[in-house]
Amino acid sequence: MGSTIVNIVRSVSLGVVRNYDLTISRGYIAPDGVNRSVILINNQFPGPTLEANWVRMSTTFDKHSLELMYAREILSPSTSATKSPVLRKELLCIAVQQCPIAPGKSLRYTFKADLFGTSWYHSHYSGQYAGGAFGAMIIHGPHENIFYDVDVGPILLSDWYHLPYFEVVKQVVGKGVGPPFSDNNLINGKMDYDCTTIKAGGPSCTPNAGIAAFNFTSGKTHRLRLINSGAEGMQRFSIDNHTMKVIAQDFVPVQPYDTNVVTLGIGQRTDVIVKANMAPDSAVFMRANITCSTANQPNALAAIYYEKANRTKTPKSTAQTYPNTKCGNDDLTRTKPLFPFPALPNAATTLNVDITFGPNASDVNLWYMNGVSFRANFDNPVLLLAAAGNTSYPNNPQWNVYNTGSNSSVRLIIRNYFPALHPMHLHGHNFFVLAEGVGEWDGKITNYPATQRRDVQMIQPGIFGGAPAYLVLQYDTDNPGVWPFHCHIAWHVSAGLYINLMEHPDQIRKKTVPQTLAQTCRDWSEYSGHVVVDQIDSGL
Repeated sequence: MGSTIVNIVRSVSLGVVRNYDLTISRGYIAPDGVNRSVILINNQFPGPTLEANWVRMSTTFDKHSLELMYAREILSPSTSATKSPVLRKELLCIAVQQCPIAPGKSLRYTFKADLFGTSWYHSHYSGQYAGGAFGAMIIHGPHENIFYDVDVGPILLSDWYHLPYFEVVKQVVGKGVGPPFSDNNLINGKMDYDCTTIKAGGPSCTPNAGIAAFNFTSGKTHRLRLINSGAEGMQRFSIDNHTMKVIAQDFVPVQPYDTNVVTLGIGQRTDVIVKANMAPDSAVFMRANITCSTANQPNALAAIYYEKANRTKTPKSTAQTYPNTKCGNDDLTRTKPLFPFPALPNAATTLNVDITFGPNASDVNLWYMNGVSFRANFDNPVLLLAAAGNTSYPNNPQWNVYNTGSNSSVRLIIRNYFPALHPMHLHGHNFFVLAEGVGEWDGKITNYPATQRRDVQMIQPGIFGGAPAYLVLQYDTDNPGVWPFHCHIAWHVSAGLYINLMEHPDQIRKKTVPQTLAQTCRDWSEYSGHVVVDQIDSGL
């Protein structure tokens, strides 16, 4: 059992502080009626929502308005976690910016919120967030591109495993086994489960555990903040009898467009506006369906009750129909940023990255990026090495470090040769999504100059034995550091689907690395010097 104290602070000159005291512990819960061991935050699953305000200064917006001031984490030896609010410029990750937080030790973590919108925080240690170590984060800003009446808040969509997360990791890196299918699908941590499917000797199960419920007011417009906080499953979200207007993807406001289904890969967020256009006594289902993924029970339900609806009764609404053929995001032609910042037509440097899957010398199936499967070194975070002047690691190719030098922009051409999708996430940046599809890229940029931007984008499955899928991303190197680029499926990154992108190493050496990060390594060295750390996967 342990605690994490998190203080979110507006800049000192503004004098507004957001304090969060988070306690992390192991416990047993039954979100769908099936009792299992989990990681809890403040004895909650999902963890509490962290909220703060972005700052408006006169007619412009001050993007440096928030700081996360202090984090203290005390955990049992069987648990070690890194809490990482997903804010673009200063997100932390073990083996990159810090060592794991040792049991009984602390981390003081300061960041500035340079973007507003919907996000989430989660552990980045051996699939721990699949065990419950996550929660929503909302940075309130201007109404972006549309006004609404009611902010419904975060809606977390999570595939759910009845096995403890570390048991799943063992299967992922075991010989000839692979990850199991998820057992259920949850909306804000709730869903029913058919207890008759539990095998003899299995976990205890209570039927009719209950589903999440939300409120609509007739005639009002409602903002829903959709987050795929699961481990593996791609989600398709819909609301019976209602149309949704998409207004933001990840941290990027987009030109509004109407849809009856929203697709989210792991780590992606989509904000939508919904007009409550039914009678005051109405009740309908919202739905999240896992597709293009491995799930035993893929369908999640939650109830929406209008102000005069009978809340003792379950909605009777019927699901909408929608195309369900593409294992990927909406076509790029539909998703244009509200404020276009054109990508450079020719990047300063280009990296080609091929994704493959296969056995290593020990006959364990792993993911590879350009033929290398990533494995973290908890004792030597790459950023700390780079800050000390060490930017080359010929004896540690498994760290997968790509040094982009002083180039002003980087283009990534990713090809996926395996028939599985990958939601690709870049820390430290919003990237431009230049193109995606199946086959070979023809060199054309979609929607130029209004090219889509976000921080997670799915690459479609490749055709087995045939053409690869491709994804072309580009980012400006305006944030010196070492930034992870990885698939956000927990089991894929556990099996090595990850690279590090080093940016402006000369400037890294000039930056002052907070002593709190170096302290995590001193604490970790002391801890790991007398405890065997059971790192069976990539570490992330």
